[in-house]
Amino acid sequence: MYGIGEHHRDEYVSSAPGVLLAAASQRTKNIRLTSSVNVLSSDDPVRVFQQFSTLDLLSGGRAEIMIGRGSFIESFPLFGYDLNDYQDLFTEKMQMLLELRENEVIKWEGKHTQSIDNCGVYPRPLQEKLPIWIAVGGTPQSAYRAGALGIPMAMAIIGGDPAQFRAFVDLHKRGASDHNVEVQPTSVNSHGFIADDPKKARDLAFPAFKSVMDKIGRERGWPPMSRSQFDASCTLKGANFVGSPDEITEKILYQHEILGHSRFLLQMGVGSVPHKDMMRSIELFGTKVAPEIRKREIVNS
Repeated sequence: MYGIGEHHRDEYVSSAPGVLLAAASQRTKNIRLTSSVNVLSSDDPVRVFQQFSTLDLLSGGRAEIMIGRGSFIESFPLFGYDLNDYQDLFTEKMQMLLELRENEVIKWEGKHTQSIDNCGVYPRPLQEKLPIWIAVGGTPQSAYRAGALGIPMAMAIIGGDPAQFRAFVDLHKRGASDHNVEVQPTSVNSHGFIADDPKKARDLAFPAFKSVMDKIGRERGWPPMSRSQFDASCTLKGANFVGSPDEITEKILYQHEILGHSRFLLQMGVGSVPHKDMMRSIELFGTKVAPEIRKREIVNS
C-alpha cells in the first residue's frame, strides 16, 4: 500500500494526490494506491469519485480513497469554504461520496453540495465497490460514526501514548454493533524513519522532524521540539516509529496487541533527510520489517 496526502502548503507538492497516484500506477503492478488523505470537506465528492474511479481503471483495480476533514485548513479559503461549516461540510460530502459509490445514477439534494437530479456519474471503477476509509485524529465521534456506517477506520497516531487509541477502536466496534453492520478493519498511520543503527535513525530524523513540527508549532502555538521529547516519542510506548528494523517490528507488534489493527502505514517523509538514507529506510521497511510482520499474519504493512 502506498499513500499520498493532499496538502496546499509550500513544503508539499501533493495538492492533487489522484494525479500523482495515477503516475505511480503506470510504474507499478501490484502495490495498492490510496490517498492519505483527501480533504473531502473542501473538495467536490463527484470529482473525487471520478478521479479515483479513473485511477482504479488505470491501475487494474488497485485504488482506494482515504477521506478526512484535514488537519490543515489552507484548502478552505483557497476553494471558498467557510471554516464555521467545518463539521457539516465533511458530514454531507462523506454521505454524498458513499451515495456515489453505491449508485451509478444519483439523485441528491444538497445544502453544502450541489443538488443532482438523476444524473449518471462516470467512469465507474473496475472494483465492484471502490474502497473508502475514514481517517480519524482525535475526535471520538468520528470513530463511532465510521463504525456505524460500516467504513474502515485509519487512526492517525502522531503524538501521545498510542494506547489511548484503544478507546477509538472500541467506539468503532460499538458504532457497528449499535447499527447492526459488520465491523470493518482499522489501520494505524504514523510518522517514522528507519536506519540500520537506531542512533543513526534518530540522529538523521530529528532535524527533519524538528524543522517540520516547529514550523507547524509556530502557527499553532506549540513550543519547539526538544531532542529529549523526540527521543521519548521513539521509545516503545511513544508515537513515532524511528529506529532500527528490529525496533520498528517490535513496536508494530506491541501496538497490535493493544489496538488489534490489520494495517499499518508509515509516513517517512517528515522533513528532508539525504536521499540515500530515505531510500535505505524504504528498503529496510520492505525487506526487514514487512516480511517479519507478515509472518505473524496480523498486519498488512
